[in-house]
Amino acid sequence: MADPLAGIPLASIRVFEAAARLKSFTRAAEELGMTQAAVSWQIKALEGRLGQSLFRRLPREVRPTEGGERLSRAATEAMTLLRRAVSDLTEADEHILSITTLATLATQWLAPRLGAFQLANPGLAVRLDTNPALLDLSRENLDVGIRSGHGDWPGLESQLLMPSVFSPLCTPTMAERLKLVDPADLLDAPRIGLEKEWAAWFQAAGVASPTRAAARLTADYQVLEVASALGDQGVALASPILFAREIGNGLLVRPFRQTVSFHSGYYLVWPEGRRRSPKIARFRNWIQDQADADPTVVEARGGA
Repeated sequence: MADPLAGIPLASIRVFEAAARLKSFTRAAEELGMTQAAVSWQIKALEGRLGQSLFRRLPREVRPTEGGERLSRAATEAMTLLRRAVSDLTEADEHILSITTLATLATQWLAPRLGAFQLANPGLAVRLDTNPALLDLSRENLDVGIRSGHGDWPGLESQLLMPSVFSPLCTPTMAERLKLVDPADLLDAPRIGLEKEWAAWFQAAGVASPTRAAARLTADYQVLEVASALGDQGVALASPILFAREIGNGLLVRPFRQTVSFHSGYYLVWPEGRRRSPKIARFRNWIQDQADADPTVVEARGGA
């Protein structure tokens, strides 16, 4: 039986996969570093070899036909497997560990510990990415990620590192000024963060939700909200795990031990099929040991 791929260049499949995924010849050209005309030519050549149209040309985009959809799914899977295989076989790649994670977790918990990992692995350089977007690890050439959620992301394997818990944090001066004795005392306090998250914490603490908003500031990153609390602007709802250092040195206090969770935890994730990659295995074992040795993580696990 003749090979159906005979005579079809891999370059054409690569161009088709990008165009189908992005639903645009122009965006595919930008991603691949080609001209739009070259992409269009490759698609027409592939359609000619297959004897059928793969796209419906619309005014502002292209959409795969039924046959194009089937080929697109297979092409995306194949290109992903090829990228992983090439990545794993490239010697230079094995000397760089690329990590994507949340900005606050990177700043407050991971970065201060990474020096120990690099000392234990002198031949492995670390590249840390804090892009807030949910990146495709394989497509972005990233080895591992640390994500918050429930551990169920398509195409990824995951390992729970630590629970996600939040509690009120403020400076000792603010706690004294507000005379915080009971969780209800925070109802009239200047609060930092989303009101719906504060409402969840009040409910967990057995306090009726506030009837009026008292938030002074909300920000995209926990570290920015806590920075405001450190400036005596109010009380922030944040992770006592990630800000254990500030609590330990007396810059922040936890007036109440009650915590609330908005998802099950922080997970280490990596692309399916790469569990045995030596650098991923070394990092996975190391970071799990770090989490297991963190007393605030152990405490949170007991209360989660």
